[in-house]
Amino acid sequence: MNRKPKTFPLAIGFAACAFALSASAEVQLLPAGKFRATDGRPKDAPHWYIDATLAQAIIDQLAGRSNPLVIDYEHQSLLAAKNGQPAPAAAWFKKLEWREGDGLYAIDVEWTARASALIEAKEYLYISPVFSYDKKTGAIRSIFNAALTNNPALDGMDDVVAQAAATRFSTETQELLTMNLDELLNNIRWLLNLPTLATTEEVVAELQKAVDVIKNGNPEAATVGFSLPTLLAARNTEIVELKAASPDPAKYVPIDTMKAVQDELASLRAEVNGREVDSLVTAALADGRLLPPQEAWARELGGKDIAALKGYLDTAQPVAALSGTQTGGKKPGEGGNDEQLTESQLAVCKAMGVSPEEFKKTLGAPV
Repeated sequence: MNRKPKTFPLAIGFAACAFALSASAEVQLLPAGKFRATDGRPKDAPHWYIDATLAQAIIDQLAGRSNPLVIDYEHQSLLAAKNGQPAPAAAWFKKLEWREGDGLYAIDVEWTARASALIEAKEYLYISPVFSYDKKTGAIRSIFNAALTNNPALDGMDDVVAQAAATRFSTETQELLTMNLDELLNNIRWLLNLPTLATTEEVVAELQKAVDVIKNGNPEAATVGFSLPTLLAARNTEIVELKAASPDPAKYVPIDTMKAVQDELASLRAEVNGREVDSLVTAALADGRLLPPQEAWARELGGKDIAALKGYLDTAQPVAALSGTQTGGKKPGEGGNDEQLTESQLAVCKAMGVSPEEFKKTLGAPV
């Protein structure tokens, strides 16, 4: 999705001042150190200031441009939009050089024939650079152009220069900020493993989660001197040390030994459980709480859940007719009417939902 780049407030001022010149290829644009204009400027900063570090940044800015900067007449290139007059160039330059203790120079100035003649005739004596500066410190930030002038403090010049220079500076600065912001967001997306199309809001939200995790797990993260790379390096060192360390035999048991113990314990439990199930089923069959057809079911239930089997047997009522021998110690057919069931046996059939014929099979009686 297309998003408008964020803007950032900048405490930047713009100024034009003048220095004496000659028609040579080298022109001093700014003096070294702290300086002020003869008319008392700057009024919104303690002074103007430039050193080798600030100068190098300006040199790099100009080196990154394709087009050279212009030297015009009386800042007409800044006034043209207002007065409608032409703004011919007096010279062009693109290379800057810092000279310690002296100042910032344009060292490849190409004067037009007209400008050279005017300078030789002393019709123009000064050059006035247009530059931006930090309103808090007075540090020079950029050079925009320069002009031939004999009056470096023209009436209303500050306002016009600031308006024209601000338009250009805002565009170039915004492009630089947008480029740097996009690069920063791409790096954060990579760090947080986010999609390349993740929005700024999504990146900020995920970054806040990471910040919360780091703070919650690391009290030192709240200190001024906290460093994420240092924290990650320390964690990596801890991981390497833990991997290399041998476990204390007094505190840890080998996995194979632990598994063998667990298997043996499980086998013993199964054996004990089997004996108990066998004892319960045998007793229940003997006293009539279980019928022979229920034996397999009872043993399976006990193998899975002996508590459930115990619960069933605790509530089952013994059948007196089944607590002794099924034929009273006589073989089927020996005396008595073995084809008829007793009243108690019939009661069992009714209670269990078993037909008399099926019940007779369990007694060994013919159907």
